Amino acid sequence: MFSHDVTNVSIESFLSISQGKKVVLLYPWSNYRNVFLSYFLGGLSDGLLYYRVPDSGGTTANWVRGLLQSIQRTAAGFGQRLSAALEGGTAAEIGEALAADLAQLDGERIILYLDELDRVPQDEAFQQFVTGLVENLADGSQLAVNSRLLTYNPWIEWVNRDEAVVLGTSNRRNHLIFNKQRELKPQLEVYAFGRGHAISNGREIQTWDGALPRNLFFYFVDNPLVTRDQIFEIFWPKLSIRDATNVFHVTKRKITERISMMVGDGGNYELTAYSTGFYVPGDKVVRHYDVADFEQAIEGALLATDPALRQALYSEAIDMYKAPFLFPLKLPWVEARRKQLQSMYAEALNGLARLKADEQAWEESLGFYAQALKESPQREDFHRGAMQMYINLGRNADAWQHYTLLEKQLKRSLGVKPSRETQELLSGLE
Repeated sequence: MFSHDVTNVSIESFLSISQGKKVVLLYPWSNYRNVFLSYFLGGLSDGLLYYRVPDSGGTTANWVRGLLQSIQRTAAGFGQRLSAALEGGTAAEIGEALAADLAQLDGERIILYLDELDRVPQDEAFQQFVTGLVENLADGSQLAVNSRLLTYNPWIEWVNRDEAVVLGTSNRRNHLIFNKQRELKPQLEVYAFGRGHAISNGREIQTWDGALPRNLFFYFVDNPLVTRDQIFEIFWPKLSIRDATNVFHVTKRKITERISMMVGDGGNYELTAYSTGFYVPGDKVVRHYDVADFEQAIEGALLATDPALRQALYSEAIDMYKAPFLFPLKLPWVEARRKQLQSMYAEALNGLARLKADEQAWEESLGFYAQALKESPQREDFHRGAMQMYINLGRNADAWQHYTLLEKQLKRSLGVKPSRETQELLSGLE
């Protein structure tokens, strides 16, 4: 479990902020969902009913049957009304029956925690089931939802009525925050580590009407402050200003269409706005970007003075780096950005390796150095760190073998020998 110092939250503050709410929503972009879950498991285990939706998901009736069986393993005799409703009742009736059965359980506070709920279809039947469940929850019963995709419906109704609490909203992801906006805006989630995909209001954008709108979309997201000249130089350097302008506006309109289609309310949701000579993020959608969070975590680690916090932030950044940036897209701006982010990832691995070394966790440190060297094999300081871990572990032969490989690599690539500092590291070793 993460400590209070690392997450800036406590079980007491969580209980306080969620007390009296029918629904607890763990915001999809929060990197602390597992922290909240550990709080549930560690602090409320007596009243917690935890169910992780399986990969298969399935219809509402199917996955609720799995939920029923899971609860029955720890609460014998549970679910008489739910079992009956599953034999032909409507989705709303299934939800009502589950609420009634929860009310029969012993305990001052019963929390039904549904994990990875995005695995089930967010269709009309699902919304009717949730409505039937939430509207009929007895005092002391609560629904908690952890879902990578969290659409406004059906949840927005209870948020507006102040019967739901949202954990992890806004950019201050290391606090418990309930920030109910007067104007609730569509959420745009952008994942650029790996092949890249975007989710608009809980629905993935799967068609872009060509590669150009998709590429420009990711460029805008990765460059929140950019001029028209910079855009033209990247995408249409050989076109006249007039032709580039025409192509640009057509492409930009396609991006808007793709975002708006996923929202589905007839609105026009532009990704960017033009202000004082720059294209900046538009204010019609709330955007979340994994690369920005990655960079923020690393920046926070570099500024942190507490080793535990620094280690947590480095670990967070490493976890977000699922694969190289927009791999395997081959565009000059993408390749340059990919190289930069890869270097930052290697530095995070190096930072964690050094912290583990400070704890005398030599094996773990060596593992992180090995990962860092896969990303930046030319970094002699990474090699030196790995050799030091071999020495600390009493594996002198491995340290010498690593040095020999480094020596050959430097001679082949740069025509130089290892530095004096590296050579001295092995002096006196057999």
